[in-house]
Amino acid sequence: MKAIRLVTIGSPLEEREMAPFVVDAGDVLIRIKAAGICHSDAHYRAGVSPVKALPLTLGHEVAGIVEQVGSEVRGFAPGDRVCVHYLVTCGQCSFCVEGTEQFCPTAQMIGKHRDGGYAEFIVVPERSVFRLPDEIPFEQGAILMCSSATSLHALHKARLRAGETVAVFGVGGLGISALQLARHFGAAEVYAVDINPRKLELAERFGAIPVNAATSDPVEQLQEMTKGRGVDVALELVGLSLTMQQAVRSLAILGRAALVGLTPEHFEVAPYSELLNKEAEIIGVSDHLASEIPLLLDLVRTRKLDLSHGIIRTVPLDAGAINGVLDALENFGDDVRVVITP
Repeated sequence: MKAIRLVTIGSPLEEREMAPFVVDAGDVLIRIKAAGICHSDAHYRAGVSPVKALPLTLGHEVAGIVEQVGSEVRGFAPGDRVCVHYLVTCGQCSFCVEGTEQFCPTAQMIGKHRDGGYAEFIVVPERSVFRLPDEIPFEQGAILMCSSATSLHALHKARLRAGETVAVFGVGGLGISALQLARHFGAAEVYAVDINPRKLELAERFGAIPVNAATSDPVEQLQEMTKGRGVDVALELVGLSLTMQQAVRSLAILGRAALVGLTPEHFEVAPYSELLNKEAEIIGVSDHLASEIPLLLDLVRTRKLDLSHGIIRTVPLDAGAINGVLDALENFGDDVRVVITP
């Protein structure tokens, strides 16, 4: 089997041949039809976020066709269209039972702790597999499994209510989903904050109010746009200490800043003026939940969440092409989402 693997931290991914997977009784073997290239993958390659062991096949956004099932699998059969929840968990601990499986002590994330989707095949337990409706292309099904799902989870964690205002910091893959989902859940206004004019134009096409952080302080712009009130919910999807600080500073009274982006850096908070005096909150967002995936699939199937319109670019399963995309992600390039296809 062909796979594109991380062999050395800080170095380009390499093409390798791997032995076929062993399919255990509860496993599903999937022929990969689409695998998203996420900004997190650039973090793994660079060593910003540590992976478990090398060499490793990256890629945690996967959709494809069932190739083979284990003897105990009852919900799927060869030929089924599926997408993959990227966490492989025990299914039995208190976290899994309570539906917070991202904290399962034995959890493994595909593409980080075990081999992922930059390959021709992947094997995962049946509980990590979801049926992909015929109306959803594989490319969209793949990116739903991280960027869209994480945006949905972030809005849930931020407790967005109808009529509230939202600022989305970062109009990448997560941001495009987040602004659409916020509008679907009844946000009165959604502000899209970025430094890239092309991404701001795309956000505006989806009904967001663009805030160009390259021209002036986005917090000051948001204050002016909200008549000094600030926003009820700020989502930080970039992974920079600067934008995390801006998200907190942009909050209204009782506002909530949900931080999603990854960074090893710290940022300063003025406790009295920015938190205590507003009873504002900073909320950490870790991954997403399997229980949220059915809703997400239905939103795309019914076109309430639109992942078309030039959002996705495809590349082949080729080391050079994939490394080029990861390089661009490290420099916050123009692409919103890039997906590997056969």
